[in-house]
Amino acid sequence: MPRGEIIFTGMDRVIFGQEASSAIVAEAARFDAKRVFLLVSGTLNRETDAVDVIAEALGTSFAGRCDHMPSHSPREAVVACANAARDADCDLLVCFGGGSVTDGGKGVTICLEHNINDVSGLEPFRTVVDENGDRHYPEYGAPTVRSIIVPTTLSGGEFNARAGITNTVEKLKQSYIHPGIIPISVILDPAVTVYTPEWLWLSTGIRAVDHAVETYCSLDANAYTDGAALQALRLLSKGLSKVKANPSDLDARLQCLMGAWISMTGVVTGTRLGASHAIGHIIGVHYSVGHGYTSCVTQPYVMEFNRSVSAFKQSMLARSAGLDIRGLSDEEAAEAAARAVDDFVIGMGMPHRIRELEVPEEDLPRIAELVLTDSGCRNNPIPITSAEQVMEVLRKAF
Repeated sequence: MPRGEIIFTGMDRVIFGQEASSAIVAEAARFDAKRVFLLVSGTLNRETDAVDVIAEALGTSFAGRCDHMPSHSPREAVVACANAARDADCDLLVCFGGGSVTDGGKGVTICLEHNINDVSGLEPFRTVVDENGDRHYPEYGAPTVRSIIVPTTLSGGEFNARAGITNTVEKLKQSYIHPGIIPISVILDPAVTVYTPEWLWLSTGIRAVDHAVETYCSLDANAYTDGAALQALRLLSKGLSKVKANPSDLDARLQCLMGAWISMTGVVTGTRLGASHAIGHIIGVHYSVGHGYTSCVTQPYVMEFNRSVSAFKQSMLARSAGLDIRGLSDEEAAEAAARAVDDFVIGMGMPHRIRELEVPEEDLPRIAELVLTDSGCRNNPIPITSAEQVMEVLRKAF
């Protein structure tokens, strides 16, 4: 008999299909916020009027903005934004942008609560993974300044209580996990996503597909998370294709946003991810590659690596993606599923080989060693305990 637990979060609500600016104003009023600080995408702030629309809608409660949060949320940028928000006497943080803004915003709330004003102050708050793969979570007070997130990509990080923040000295993305850093609400407005570059929208959509695949095939998978993962895959496979064909299709964009949300069900409730994410974490930080692209180049090959223990589940993924698998064995259907993911990535115009990310082939052994430090290796359906196992995936993906 399966045993486990579903861990729920402190998020109040998800608002979808409503105009972002009016929804933000309503949420600020609900929390009686007087000093609303915006952490926003630099591109959105410089090249569109979307941020100005929100600032104007907030009126006298608008306290300021920060538009500097580089990819992978470096600690230096997190602390700098927190210092600006503190100086503005912020009592509510609104994050408007992609995954780096989302993760950076969670880090900002930790800094505000614990008066952290330099990068060394973050060190006691990060989650540490020991040599056995066990996570150790430091205990600390939950932030009293909460956040609202308006995502413009499909990476899905707004739905979990984890922040991935990069230590630029060690070139490692480190986890900060606490139930109190999850946003109080998330606003899914497809209209504001039309500013997102096509490559970023589609690649983060593949990242959401990766969330669905790895949670469905996870060691921790259960009936609750399985249903969500399969529905997410249905929504994403249809929605992404529609947006690729017609970028102004707001219904399809909302379908993608909903799919990305649902793809996070397993992640949010404690389902561990596997090797695709582990490899992506290392390539992303060391080669300044977005995690959307890393999922594009790793997911099909990790599926192949895991096929011997995940064939039935991968065959169900094929069916949810609309493949005709009648008459095929589980192994044949699983092979078709991995091939379909690769074909889908190519059809979206995304890179599907590591070499396309300008990663030198001679770096693969070093990458393999670094990947072993990520907990996703031990949590993979076939636990990965050696660099040679990682190399098996990297060689095929290269």
